[in-house]
Amino acid sequence: MSPALRIRGGSVLGRAGDAAGDVTIVDGRVAAESPPGAEVLDAEGLLVAPGLLDVQVNGAVGVDLASEPERWPEVARFLVRTGVTAWCPTIITSPAATVERAQTALRNPEPDGAAAPLGLHLEGPMLAPDWRGAHPPEHLRAPAPEVYAGWSPAAGVALVTLAPELAGGLSAVAELAARGVVVSVGHTGARPTDVRAAADAGATSATHLFNAMGPLHHREVGTAGAVLSEPRLRCGLIADGVHVHADVLRLAWRLLGPERIVLVSDAVWALGAPPGEYRLGDTTVVADATSVHTTDGRLAGSRLGLDAGLRTLLAAGVPPTEAVAAATASPAALLGRDDRGHLRPGAVGDAVLLTPALEVAATVVGGRVVYRAGDD
Repeated sequence: MSPALRIRGGSVLGRAGDAAGDVTIVDGRVAAESPPGAEVLDAEGLLVAPGLLDVQVNGAVGVDLASEPERWPEVARFLVRTGVTAWCPTIITSPAATVERAQTALRNPEPDGAAAPLGLHLEGPMLAPDWRGAHPPEHLRAPAPEVYAGWSPAAGVALVTLAPELAGGLSAVAELAARGVVVSVGHTGARPTDVRAAADAGATSATHLFNAMGPLHHREVGTAGAVLSEPRLRCGLIADGVHVHADVLRLAWRLLGPERIVLVSDAVWALGAPPGEYRLGDTTVVADATSVHTTDGRLAGSRLGLDAGLRTLLAAGVPPTEAVAAATASPAALLGRDDRGHLRPGAVGDAVLLTPALEVAATVVGGRVVYRAGDD
């Protein structure tokens, strides 16, 4: 177990009210008091936040999890550089054998000093063909019990994205939710009645709001409007400056706030890797300086980390405390993790130190400083 750590002198977020103070971590958990001899981490002039939680990460540093799920520890080690201390490895629409490989791979112990995987996010294969985005059409499946047999938190599956309007979709929502899986509507052209029915059946989320879903129109609410109007759904949002226009982001924030927005990166292999041509599952994708596309121009995830999303929110006028909540408390609540997303005594001892501009200054995992800005 890591020795005790006292984070001293910062402005602490994620408590009841944000104020200058110290955070002490003992035996991997936030503690009420600092024992003698604790290591001290100076946070003067910095914000001290709970470790960021990203529920949609497809890969990083050249690793595509839908191609090589066994390499998730490499992604986990990199994510702490972006302030992320917990995450959901995400597998896009793939053959069943790939999902099984990912479930098996996640049973391996997590590496020291890396972001903790909280279970897989299976984004597909039960998606609407017309809204598949960059997902390979040959692997799409209609919702059926045999598709999601064996999917549960105990089997390593935390979250599933599906299109509820497909035949069998609502039954899939209800069965997965009953098992304790978080169900998110996404890659969907669902009508408002479908969205409400999905929430009735147990769906609690929508995947990457506005992207790969039926649009809002002033005479037809569409999928996006239905999702915005359904108070039982939290909404994933990719704030990379590419997926959602800044004005639309501001509008969504005014409507939803940090309670319903779950900031996600939707990062792919291009995060932390040079531009070029790579694979996303069975699809060839190309990264330039700012975005990732298929060869026919479809957006295919992001090349920016969750910390960049925080800065996008800040630039849009969102207060730092609220921006951080969308990447900590909100995703933790979505996953039902009351031990994360805050820095109260008893919480997991993960933290990120941020500059006022929301740049990552240091990352702490389990009371151990695992990254400092300027590290190689």
